[in-house]
Amino acid sequence: MPIDPEFKSKRQVVDQHEGHDVWGPVNPPEQLGIHGSIVAVDFDVCIGDGACIDACPVGVFEWVETPGHPASDKKADPKNESQCIFCLACETVCPVEAIKVFVE
Repeated sequence: MPIDPEFKSKRQVVDQHEGHDVWGPVNPPEQLGIHGSIVAVDFDVCIGDGACIDACPVGVFEWVETPGHPASDKKADPKNESQCIFCLACETVCPVEAIKVFVE
């Protein structure tokens, strides 16, 4: 199931991680929420294949370890989401549609 593009109206910010919002619910290690508000990655959908990291021309993503998560033990974290140039390359290449970029 892909990221819900309307998650901001259905979820609440429950935490901060590396300077970006984390939208709940969060119940580690099984449920990790959605990370980011400009470039949002649903950690519960992400399979950690790295396509977004390779595709991003400005280095928005960095690996973060998520041991015990059923989809993958690492995720592409939008640590540098403020650097996004809104090219949508990450959205396009994500095989499980775990990413939503909110174009300003």
